[in-house]
Amino acid sequence: MSKRGIPYVWGGTTDRGYDCSGLTLKAYAAAGIELPRTAEEQYNAFTRKIAWDDLEPGDLVFFHGLGHVGMISRPGYMVHAPHTGDVVKEERLSAWRKDSFVGAVRPDRKGVARWAQIQKQRRAPAPAMPTATL
Repeated sequence: MSKRGIPYVWGGTTDRGYDCSGLTLKAYAAAGIELPRTAEEQYNAFTRKIAWDDLEPGDLVFFHGLGHVGMISRPGYMVHAPHTGDVVKEERLSAWRKDSFVGAVRPDRKGVARWAQIQKQRRAPAPAMPTATL
C-alpha cells in the first residue's frame, strides 16, 4: 500500500515506477517470497487456484487472459499498477473486473520453489542422444 501514487512504468520493478507484475514481485519479495517476473509466470507458479468468492488479502488476482495482476488489499479491493499514464492505486473489484477474472493464487514459498525447479529443468540442455553407426 505504501507504493500507491508511484507511476506505472512498463517493466518497472522499483520506486521510480512499477508495472503490475513488478509491483506484486516487489511486495512478495518484502515478505521473503520470490515470485517469477511476469503475470503469466506468477499465475502458473502455483497449482492451487483461488475462486473469486474465496479471495483474501494477499492473494494475487489475474485478469485479461493473464495480461494483468493485482493483489487483494482488503475484502472487495485490490492494489495494482493499472497502465501507462496511471499510478499504483487501490481499486474496488467491480463487475467489470469479475467479467475479466482469469483466476487467483495464494503464493507460498513451497509453490514458488516448485516453479523454480520446473523452470530450471526446462532450461537444462537435452541429454545427448546415442547415434547408431553402420
